[in-house]
Amino acid sequence: MGVSGSICCILRGLLRYTQVARAACPRRPFQLQSRFIPVFTPESIIVPGTPFADQLECFDNSYPDREYSIEIFCPEFTSICPKTGQPDFGTLVFRYVPDRKCVELKSLKLYLQKFRNEGIFYENVTNRIFDDFLAVVKPRSATLESRWGARGGITSTITVSHTQSI
Repeated sequence: MGVSGSICCILRGLLRYTQVARAACPRRPFQLQSRFIPVFTPESIIVPGTPFADQLECFDNSYPDREYSIEIFCPEFTSICPKTGQPDFGTLVFRYVPDRKCVELKSLKLYLQKFRNEGIFYENVTNRIFDDFLAVVKPRSATLESRWGARGGITSTITVSHTQSI
């Protein structure tokens, strides 16, 4: 995909968020800082429930009685900043001790790609992905760490953990 294809892809994503924001906040007119960058109001940011959580698939753990850990490294995660409309680039690291199921990696990859056009803050996307992961995989324990690329000289790392109650 060339530069023009990439630009078209970004513009399609921005147009989609313009439409989402207008639907979420119908009484207040939607404003743009410029022709291509949407400005999101707090009312227009959609947080609850990931509509594509059913994309995640699992397979049976062949060793459910053994305690071992799995680490999954996803260095190419992208989403959209809901304030500026600019792409955010991050690395996700999943660490979990499986119980009866393990996550199927291709389904995880396809699931994560669905966030490519989502206007969402770092903290929200990390917690949404983690909630979906816990709901589907049901691990004994899990940690998700998201490391975000520098924006204005600032980097962020968000870490969320869970241990299964007995």
